[in-house]
Amino acid sequence: MRKKQHRATATKDHGASNATPPRRPEKPFHLVLLGAPGVGKGTQAQLICERLGTCHLSTGDLLRAAEGRLHDGRNPALEAALDSMHRGELVPDATVLDLVRERVRSLHCAGGFLLDGFPRTVAQAEALANLLHKEKIRLTAVLDYELPLAKVIARLGGRRICQACNAVFHVSARPSRVAGLCDHCGGSLHQRDDDRPEAIRTRMKVYEQSTRPLINYYAQRGVLITVSAAGGLEEIYQRGLVALNGLFPKRS
Repeated sequence: MRKKQHRATATKDHGASNATPPRRPEKPFHLVLLGAPGVGKGTQAQLICERLGTCHLSTGDLLRAAEGRLHDGRNPALEAALDSMHRGELVPDATVLDLVRERVRSLHCAGGFLLDGFPRTVAQAEALANLLHKEKIRLTAVLDYELPLAKVIARLGGRRICQACNAVFHVSARPSRVAGLCDHCGGSLHQRDDDRPEAIRTRMKVYEQSTRPLINYYAQRGVLITVSAAGGLEEIYQRGLVALNGLFPKRS
C-alpha cells in the first residue's frame, strides 16, 4: 500500500493537480491497457485506479516483486522469466499466466480491474478470454495508447525509478529536486535494466513483432479504444475517460 501512495503522489505533483475526485462507476470497468513500452501506461493505470477504484494488476510489478524473493523460493521457470525480462524479451506465456492466476481475486475487485502489461501476445489474450469466461467476467474495453517512436525512445531512456518506493522520474521531463534521489522518500533513483539502450531496441522489436497483433485481435472484437499518449498526464487521462464514457454514457 505504501508504494502505491508514493507513486500516486508523484503523479499528482506533475500535471494532475486539478484532478477530479475519486469516484466509482455504476458498474465496474474491466480494462486492458496496450501500447508500446514508454507510452505511459503505468502512469495512466495509476490515475485510472485512483479515480475509478479499479484494482491495478501489473505483471511487470509482479515479476519485479518475484525477483526480490530469495533464490530458494524461485522455480527454474521463474528464473528463466526474470532473465528474459532483463534482456527486454517477452516472458513465456505460461509463467505470466501463472502470475495472473495467483492474483485471480483481483479480477473480482468491486471496482473492477485494470490489466497493465498483460496480455502481450494473442496467445495470452486468448488465455485471458478463457480465464474471464471461467470467472464469468466480461471485458469492458481495451485502451491502446499510441505515441510516435522517437518520443517513446526519449521517454524510456530518461526514466528513473526509486528503489525504495517505486516513484517514477525522468531526467529531463520530470527530474527529481536532488539528482539521483527520490523527492518522496529520499531513496536512490536507478535506471531499470530494460530501460537501457540495448534493451529498448529489443523491447521495441519484440513489441512490433509480437504485441502489435493484439490491436487487430481486440479491434475485431469491438472493444478497442485508441488513445493518443501525447500531452500532459491529466490531458491523456481525460482523453481516455471521455472515450470510455462515450461507449457507456449511462455510467457515472
